Amino acid sequence: MKRLLKLGVVTSVLLVGAATPAYAQDALTIEDLALGATVLYLMVATVLVFIMHAGFAMLEAGLTRTKNAANIIGKNLMTISVGILVYYAIGWGLMYGEQVAGLFGTDNFLLLGDGYAPDATLEIDFAFQAMFAATAATIVSGAVAERMRFGAYIAVAAVMTGLIYPLVGAWTWGGGWIDALGFADFAGSTIVHMTGGVAALVGAAVLGPRIGKYDRDTGAPRAIPGHSMPLVALGTLLLFFGWFGFNGGSVLELDGVLIGKVVVTTALAGAAGGVMAGVVTRLRNGRWDVAMTANGILAGLVGITAGADAVSNGMAVLVGLLAGVIVVFSVVSFDRLRIDDPVGAISVHGTCGVLGTLWVGLAATDGGLFFGGGLSLLTAQVLGILGVAAWVGLSSALLFGSLAAAGRLRVSEEEEIEGLDVHEHGFPGYPELAGGTSYSSNT
Repeated sequence: MKRLLKLGVVTSVLLVGAATPAYAQDALTIEDLALGATVLYLMVATVLVFIMHAGFAMLEAGLTRTKNAANIIGKNLMTISVGILVYYAIGWGLMYGEQVAGLFGTDNFLLLGDGYAPDATLEIDFAFQAMFAATAATIVSGAVAERMRFGAYIAVAAVMTGLIYPLVGAWTWGGGWIDALGFADFAGSTIVHMTGGVAALVGAAVLGPRIGKYDRDTGAPRAIPGHSMPLVALGTLLLFFGWFGFNGGSVLELDGVLIGKVVVTTALAGAAGGVMAGVVTRLRNGRWDVAMTANGILAGLVGITAGADAVSNGMAVLVGLLAGVIVVFSVVSFDRLRIDDPVGAISVHGTCGVLGTLWVGLAATDGGLFFGGGLSLLTAQVLGILGVAAWVGLSSALLFGSLAAAGRLRVSEEEEIEGLDVHEHGFPGYPELAGGTSYSSNT
């Protein structure tokens, strides 16, 4: 041990000595250290949000059937890949470039311009925001699972990250017309989650339900169980883990007090949502529904995302409890409307995104209706929700409608029955379960 300690001391002295000339020539300033710390903080947050895409992949795979597992994974891989490139080329500039009439940006495409946050760098700002853009797109993936053409989904992901989501961002976080109303959405209950949820609703409606989902005679919904609850649990926990970067990173600066507050409200709401969804399904069905408990956790997280910085801990618990109830009945309601959403994405992100945004207008300690703030903030929230829903609904309807009209949206009946893995990708996600058959791209 003594020899190791001596070796460590000698090595440290040599390293310091070697570095001394560099420091003498170019000494670090307080500003340099502050910038480095902020970039490091945002890098960690970026990585955490990136991990959420692994969570989405596992959750969606677990809630769908084995014959479509590779297809689900492929869509999530392409979402993050296409999303980053398209947002880099187009989306970032539309969202944060110099605006025209509060509607869209006109520069900063391909990162050729100055950043919008003087306390960080253009590059780390882009990296963090690119993860959000891809998140809005990947929400659509689960709702259209098991019957949509792979190429059509790639087109949807590109338009979502290059146009639909960036314009929503330009109007809000980019300082556009919705922001001018006084609209408040801290980390994206509406901007990210409801945007994805509305597009998912349109996509599922245009596609139609999966074969066998509804009884031909009565129209009653039939359960089509997912193939792996362990994957559902893993995906949910990865999403919960990443959400601390999603919300915590949205502080965008090293404000320790606010970061701590945001992390706690996020944890409380997610936990409350999971508990309540589990209890509600136990009371309704006499069973503890694991998949719905998972969706309850995610619903609570979506519900707190808009106001993680603005509500008290008690109100964070309350919105989580409400989200846990609402998500259950929202899933049931869409099922009765014959909107087939295999993973509950519309309810988790769309319905609870609306809840979370309205919750700011009701429960924000500064300006919320419950705390004597009057109706001004709540009115701004409602107008923001309506504006975003109208744009996303119309633009995604045009997108999905065009693909359907061109005959490029939905796979054939034979492909759907046999599974998208073999027909779209040439190989099953679980070869052993397919009888060990050898597949190729020509199969």
